[in-house]
Amino acid sequence: MSYEAYLWIKWLHYVAFISWMAMLFYQPRLYVYHAEHIQNHGFVDVVKIQESKLYNGIGWIAMGVTLLSGLAILVFAKPELMKAGYFHIKLLCVVILIAYHFSLGYYLKQFKENRCKKSGKFFRMYNEVPTIIMFIIIYAMIVKANLI
Repeated sequence: MSYEAYLWIKWLHYVAFISWMAMLFYQPRLYVYHAEHIQNHGFVDVVKIQESKLYNGIGWIAMGVTLLSGLAILVFAKPELMKAGYFHIKLLCVVILIAYHFSLGYYLKQFKENRCKKSGKFFRMYNEVPTIIMFIIIYAMIVKANLI
């Protein structure tokens, strides 16, 4: 792979990752509003549309492009990363983010069916998970990778 192609794929990976993280940050915030205003049916109807569009219209695409571009970088440009311990930490974090993404889909389905019993407080706390994981990923790939 040419260096120019590598840079374009890396750019795509960063853009997709930022988009995916935006979805992972905002989806639980919508769940907070939904859970705390469950009696306001007009409001909830609007939030349900936002939840669905964010998860299905942005989340899946951003996650897919993030994973595919990351795989392309790994396979075609940087296969030596598989030998680096810090990269294994990143991969574990990516698996956690994927599981978190699917959990948001689980709660989306529960809200659609009007059977989610989680509180706004729960979703406020749950909203911190991707932030912590993002800090670990950035540390592993920028700080740790450049110290070795």
